[in-house]
Amino acid sequence: MPTWQRMILAVLMVSLFAFLFYWYGVRPYAYRWKPCYGFQGYGVCLPSDYHIHGFDLSHHQGSVDWCYLAANCNPLFPLRFVFIKATEGTDLADEAFDTNFAQAREKGFLRGAYHYFKPKSDPLLQADFFIRRVALQSGDFPPVLDVEERGRLNKAEFQTRVKQWLDRVEAHYHVTPILYSGYKFRKKYLNDTIFNRYPFWIAHYYADSVSYQGPWHFWQHTDVGRLPGIDKAVDLNIFRGTEEQLQALTIR
Repeated sequence: MPTWQRMILAVLMVSLFAFLFYWYGVRPYAYRWKPCYGFQGYGVCLPSDYHIHGFDLSHHQGSVDWCYLAANCNPLFPLRFVFIKATEGTDLADEAFDTNFAQAREKGFLRGAYHYFKPKSDPLLQADFFIRRVALQSGDFPPVLDVEERGRLNKAEFQTRVKQWLDRVEAHYHVTPILYSGYKFRKKYLNDTIFNRYPFWIAHYYADSVSYQGPWHFWQHTDVGRLPGIDKAVDLNIFRGTEEQLQALTIR
């Protein structure tokens, strides 16, 4: 075979490998050529055997048409709850929080507020910042701590700081906070038994089921959902339990 033909063949093989790697390895689960064992809804394959659906958002989703959203949810998969970003670190308030939080309650969604944890910042100052910004009411979910990065802290110091935030917030709201983290992050950095008492909201994308073996309450299963009234992609979630159990998790 001439050299030029071998070069063309090599380029074609590399291109084919790159395409297959992207399509079956990198491309989001929701858009792969893969059988859906649940139901199609909101632009993705929804997990099977779960009946209570929700979503979460921040200013990154832009302006939300709450009236249109509430009126046009899929009747087969009604959205019951939403978690909304309130704060990050010690001084970053989400610009869309006040509007989204008020509208969520007005339109009948069970609502929760979350804080994005910055490991380098004082955890008590972060907790106090969240407390100043978020007034929770009866029927709301407990406050949520979103933990996704460890920074340069060693594991013990990192866990201590996370626990300080949780303790300060629990003392103020008199309710056990919800802990959010990714599947692998939880297993590696938040696997101490001191965190087992907190309701767990797990992020585990593009999977048919949750691989985490511990208890969990919410599952963020995709970041490419599409909802009426929201122009940008949205994280979708399910609740592991019944409607009564979902209500029992809210503040009395």
